[in-house]
Amino acid sequence: MAEPFGAVEVIRTKRDGGALSDAQIDWVISAYTRGAVADEQMAALAMAVLLRGLTPAELTRWTAAMIESGERLDLSGVSRPTTDKHSTGGVGDKITLPLAPLVAACGAAVPQLSGRGLGHTGGTLDKLESIPGWRAAVSNEDFVRQLNEVGAVVCAAGDQLAPADRKLYALRDVTGTVESIPLIASSIMSKKIAEGSASLVLDVKVGTGAFMKDLASARELAATMVSLGTAHGVRTVALLTDMSTPLGRTAGNALEVAESVEVLAGGGPADVVALTLALAREMLAGAGLPDVDPAEALRDGRAMDVWRAMIAAQGGDPAAPLPTARERHVVAAPVSGLLTRLDALAVGVAAWRLGAGRARKEDAVAAGAGVVMLAKPGDEVREGQPLLELHADDPALFGRALEALDGGYDIGGELTPTPLVIDRIS
Repeated sequence: MAEPFGAVEVIRTKRDGGALSDAQIDWVISAYTRGAVADEQMAALAMAVLLRGLTPAELTRWTAAMIESGERLDLSGVSRPTTDKHSTGGVGDKITLPLAPLVAACGAAVPQLSGRGLGHTGGTLDKLESIPGWRAAVSNEDFVRQLNEVGAVVCAAGDQLAPADRKLYALRDVTGTVESIPLIASSIMSKKIAEGSASLVLDVKVGTGAFMKDLASARELAATMVSLGTAHGVRTVALLTDMSTPLGRTAGNALEVAESVEVLAGGGPADVVALTLALAREMLAGAGLPDVDPAEALRDGRAMDVWRAMIAAQGGDPAAPLPTARERHVVAAPVSGLLTRLDALAVGVAAWRLGAGRARKEDAVAAGAGVVMLAKPGDEVREGQPLLELHADDPALFGRALEALDGGYDIGGELTPTPLVIDRIS
């Protein structure tokens, strides 16, 4: 059967600054997914989109076509109101781990399809897979059952959820088109809308350790995603949050799980607790439960109960000891004074080089590897005092991690505090 359009004609339209018709968009996404449009042609179109942009109408249609490339989860059988969170990724960003069971403990259902880490940003599934027995794959039937019985599921997305995105994501990675805000927004939102949740809270990170380094581009991405969610009938709000300093005191898979359990036990680092509660309040408001206080569910142990049930439902043993790295190396303060900066990117790259992350999506990660931050900006340190502790299975990895940390912190000078939550966009 003849195709209704030619790929070159679609590429030229966008290359020359024209707007693509609904029919052109529907066709090109569908044809690319089934292999009728070649990778090199889609690469040319992605570059044209990067350079020329998409109008709001084009982007809404583009996202809809990505959703239509696969199945949509049907959550009509879930008895509680559904709400989800997506983070654009950062260093030490373990927030999903305490957040999903906390929100479930407050009466909502949290259907969370998560990903794996790539480069210096950690992946939620990698963190959870450090728990003995836990599995990321959940069938659609078990997904709905677990939402009803436990209230929260964190798992891998099935192959049939927005398959166009999976193909296009891999292509953008190797063609210099990752930075396009319309392509980032449609990638994230096509998966989240297909997931079927009624409301969504976006945590858009900004700073050195984030994908968006500056406030203007982070705000543009957040506003674009909020309008896409709203256009597709999902109540969507975004928080812009700081990622110039790592979150919490750990970066690395099992290390971050242990810190998340501390938060669920009523302790943990103040910044992790504060962001978890801020996002929980937004999620509960989106689910129609604005009067429920999530801090109470942390204090009384309900969130911890849901965590244990959530881990056990996916084969994990919440009481099992977490893996630890075989080797450790301490980085000591070279001078005494106030720690005024600890760069999120430097810490993230160090953790990655220690084995906590992957360079290619098929690489394995070391569950126990990572960085423990023994001091954070605002702390007074003494010369010789331990600042950071590096964890790795192979001591040969310490050298390159130390190179990443060179120049990654300042002792002395001015401390410029940044609020954890910078802005809210609805």
